Amino acid sequence: MDLAENLSNSFEYAKKLFSDAGRLIILIVLDIIPVVNWIVVGYATKVLRESPGSDTPPKLEKYSDLFIEGAKVFFASLVYMIIPIGLIAAGIGSFIAAMIMKGGPDFFSREFKPGEIFLFGGAGLLFVIIGAILAFIMLIVVAAGIAHMTKTGSFGKAFAFGEILGVIRKIGWGRYLAWIVIAAAISALVGAVAGAVPFIGWLIRGIISPALMVFFFRSLGLLYSESTK
Repeated sequence: MDLAENLSNSFEYAKKLFSDAGRLIILIVLDIIPVVNWIVVGYATKVLRESPGSDTPPKLEKYSDLFIEGAKVFFASLVYMIIPIGLIAAGIGSFIAAMIMKGGPDFFSREFKPGEIFLFGGAGLLFVIIGAILAFIMLIVVAAGIAHMTKTGSFGKAFAFGEILGVIRKIGWGRYLAWIVIAAAISALVGAVAGAVPFIGWLIRGIISPALMVFFFRSLGLLYSESTK
């Protein structure tokens, strides 16, 4: 299955969510509640686990199990992203410090020299750039890591880097990176379009969000299955 077929299959699969209005409404409501929305993530992991074996979205049941699966995805992602987030936060903090320094002695007991302000501002920019690059690298690995964790049923497999890189290698680095770029572009496009609609943009985003998540996890599940052939 090439990438176009993968995305087409995943789109047709995600559309079937709209055939069961009750399930879709529950997913939408759950998705807007912080922490509780891990149930929706857990539902998406169930989609990933069952792909490509099933052609229809699974029943929405066993909420506690779904919550646990969603929590695993959240904490695995957090472990991957904690260093990039820390670097970006430090960079932003350094920028803020530089701006405060420019305010002069009204903020501090002494006036800072231009070189000191530049040092804080430059360090902030460097931290943000490094953090952003590292976040992109982690994003590449975390998607395959979540798929590997879900398919094997082991949380530790999310960090089995040798196995994860082996999965990506079997998928094909070019194909996998193209999928990452397309997924990011679709997310950005949907967010921009929904945000551009006045008054009801938030409602459109809320309706689309669970289906979009199912779409991505279905697509990732199909990709992962290629690595096991």
